[in-house]
Amino acid sequence: MLDVEAFRARFPALDTGVAHFDGPGGTQTPREVGEAIARTLTGPLSNRGAATASERNATDAVLAMRAAIGDLLGVPASGVVYGRSATQLAYDFSRHLSRDWRPGDEVVVTRLDHDSNVRPWVQAAERAGAAVRWIQLDPATGELLLDDLAEVLSSRTRVVAVTAASNLIGTQPPVRAIADAAHAAGALVYVDAVHHAAHELVDRAALGADLVVCSPYKFLGPHCAVLGADPARLETIRPDKLAPSTDVVPERFEFGTLPYETMAGVTAAVGVLAALAPGAATGRRAALAASFGALHAHESALLARLEAGLAGFGERVTVWSRAARRTPTVLMTFPGRSAAEASAFLVARDVHAPAGNFYALEASRALGLGEAGGLRAGLAPYTTAAEVDRLLEGLADFLG
Repeated sequence: MLDVEAFRARFPALDTGVAHFDGPGGTQTPREVGEAIARTLTGPLSNRGAATASERNATDAVLAMRAAIGDLLGVPASGVVYGRSATQLAYDFSRHLSRDWRPGDEVVVTRLDHDSNVRPWVQAAERAGAAVRWIQLDPATGELLLDDLAEVLSSRTRVVAVTAASNLIGTQPPVRAIADAAHAAGALVYVDAVHHAAHELVDRAALGADLVVCSPYKFLGPHCAVLGADPARLETIRPDKLAPSTDVVPERFEFGTLPYETMAGVTAAVGVLAALAPGAATGRRAALAASFGALHAHESALLARLEAGLAGFGERVTVWSRAARRTPTVLMTFPGRSAAEASAFLVARDVHAPAGNFYALEASRALGLGEAGGLRAGLAPYTTAAEVDRLLEGLADFLG
């Protein structure tokens, strides 16, 4: 069981009294992560090597991060690529992969995804003369329409890019079924697990992902991103690179000097997650599995409380998070009222639930919400029942 009050004591930001429902955009950060960053940055620290303490510290920071993220994503440490953001990684790998595309080739994207897993692939296809195929979103259910998946895929499909969880409405589509169909067509599968990884322990192989990406700042860490893959898969991808830089995987995909202090923060964040449910688990992967089990129970109870409260508002609130399987993330609108106005009203009460489309532009449009989107309330490991009640009370006053 997650001891929420003890856990909250590790977050200096929570001392302000603000109730944070903005976790889908980035969680607050525990003290251990900040301390790891400061400790590494103040050194001694230099470029990687083995001759001096400063070189060894840099090397250790890189290797520790790869091992930690390997355990988090279910990949070998040598299959972990560091990136500045998920957007940057998608642009990088869309360029790497599309160098071999030709006119007549095809890529598949979805109306559910964050634009960072849409636009890089669409733009790469346009440059190569490849066609873009879309998996559509059912606005009534918040689910992807997969009945015509066989028509979307073909022997010319090169990549299928799909999210493991929508950052806008929380929908968790059947990624494995999509991946199996894509692989049967001979396509690579690129999975955006940025929102998913904040609530579920990622298993790259179980998802059927060839390449899977997440962002540590969504789960208590610093602002960056990581990509996980089978190292053998990475060996088949040839990026442009500087002549003197290594061609070894995964370093061949990382350009320039790495931010060792940020990598240390990532390792610390994974350590915090692994300790959420102290017990007899042997090894970090097993500890993470136990932690995500406790986290799921905690967030599910809070989500039920939130959704019951929202149901009490009747037609004054429209909830768009409707999929059968979804994260504890709720998008809502208010007929005749602005979501931005509701967000500002809540902020004045120290309740932070932002409004917008959150870069899930295709999903927002498919739902009929245009570019305005809605008010998004996301639950995090440090969210309490009292905070959920504060959100509901604030909405009641706004609507009253």
